[in-house]
Amino acid sequence: MTDTALPDPSPEQAALFARVRRMMLIAGLTTTLAVAAVLIAIGYKLFRAEGSAPVAAETTLRLPKGARVVSTAVAGDHVVVTLDIAGATEIRTFDAKTMKPAGRLTFANEP
Repeated sequence: MTDTALPDPSPEQAALFARVRRMMLIAGLTTTLAVAAVLIAIGYKLFRAEGSAPVAAETTLRLPKGARVVSTAVAGDHVVVTLDIAGATEIRTFDAKTMKPAGRLTFANEP
């Protein structure tokens, strides 16, 4: 068997090979950086996303004697309950995810 002899590249060819290698290195590093950025973004979204809060199966709100519910509404992340307590109007708000009290507003007539 005879070995095929490869001639040494000319200086122009050597410069061209070096330039192609440099461009391939830049393209490879850019691609690696882009893939890393996408994986970091996906990981950030997965680990920083707010998990779904457990929904309370049953919640009981104790009302004062003689109170009645006038209306209910949902406003953003809150449940709003309007009550009539012995002629006075009161608004109570609850966090929609946890159903914990978020605020209370009482309206009273001036004496």
